[in-house]
Amino acid sequence: MSISNAIVIGAGIGGLAAAAALSRRGIAVTLLEKTAKITEVGAGLQISPNGLAVLQALGLEAKLTERAAVRGQAVVLLDYKAGRQVARIDLLRGAADRPYYFVHRADLIDILYDAARRGNVSIEFGAEVVEVSPGSPAQLRLADGSLRRAELIVDASGLHSKTRSLLNCDSVGQFSGQVAWRAVIANDVGHPQEAHVTMGPGRHLVSYPLRGGRLINLVAVEERVAWAPEGWSIADDPANLREAFSSFGGQASDMISAVERCTLWGLHLHPVADVWHKNGVALLGDAAHPTLPFLAQGANLALEDAWVLAKFAARLPVDQALPKYQSTRHARVTRVIKTAAGNAKRYHLSPGFTRSAAHLGLRVASTVVPGTMISAFNWLYLHDVTAAEKA
Repeated sequence: MSISNAIVIGAGIGGLAAAAALSRRGIAVTLLEKTAKITEVGAGLQISPNGLAVLQALGLEAKLTERAAVRGQAVVLLDYKAGRQVARIDLLRGAADRPYYFVHRADLIDILYDAARRGNVSIEFGAEVVEVSPGSPAQLRLADGSLRRAELIVDASGLHSKTRSLLNCDSVGQFSGQVAWRAVIANDVGHPQEAHVTMGPGRHLVSYPLRGGRLINLVAVEERVAWAPEGWSIADDPANLREAFSSFGGQASDMISAVERCTLWGLHLHPVADVWHKNGVALLGDAAHPTLPFLAQGANLALEDAWVLAKFAARLPVDQALPKYQSTRHARVTRVIKTAAGNAKRYHLSPGFTRSAAHLGLRVASTVVPGTMISAFNWLYLHDVTAAEKA
């Protein structure tokens, strides 16, 4: 017998997508969110074709365009001194049916929230979960002392999930030696519909347009010895960002100079959880597999998780659905996270022969055989967790 009711913890991208996908398959869903309301958190996201496949299957791609999501044309690698192009990866090659989008996180949250409501998901705000207990049925306790039970409890509460610690006895994450500033500025520099990665020694800047091109999302990453806390919402002085990137020229310098408010995020390494489920309780998204931002896959992996979990929950009893969910997802997310961790080294090469040779190789490949640049990502972008049902 398949699962008939579920509780989802957390109204982020993974939690809302899971609630929408589960309810779409006839499962009664309650979504619990500890905050009093959904507020605009974070900044830009890149929805690559693998994540978009899930939004398409949920009937939500048109909502992206209604919210002025920007269709990405390319990823362009630039040198830091004057912004000279090193290589260009064409995102339009072979992607007519599944484009690549740049979208504000708040807009995607709103789209998924509306989808969950239309699916008759019961959404409760101010509902802080303090304890989850696997069992038959699984149970959780709220901060007000009340208990809730369901055949399936999905913890999509993110990086600091208590359930992850319960199932895995994890230690805290290890500081990666890198920090990231996040900011959104007005697009006064004519930034094209491209993701730009401006590469410098020990640091890089990612920029891309949002909301119809009116805004630019910035993520500036620096290698450093000093530890920094993990979290999106820790405010920092823009002067620190400007000092760290004072050697950058061209458009990168103009964009950094325009930053008025920014946050600083310490990037920490977390292993993929060994255990994703136990007796009716499952982890999803960052709760199971936090990733560094260097492949722009955090949101996309959460969307994939949501679809796969819902698929098995609608077909199998909980003691079969959850092992199938983890076994289907584990190898893929491990590969994505390993690849993301390695990207920073390629972006941060110091001046010298190695950097010059690497940039020359990228420039030649981009110019002579441009199709090879995007085809190297086929394993990532062409993966479609909804394909079997489409067929």
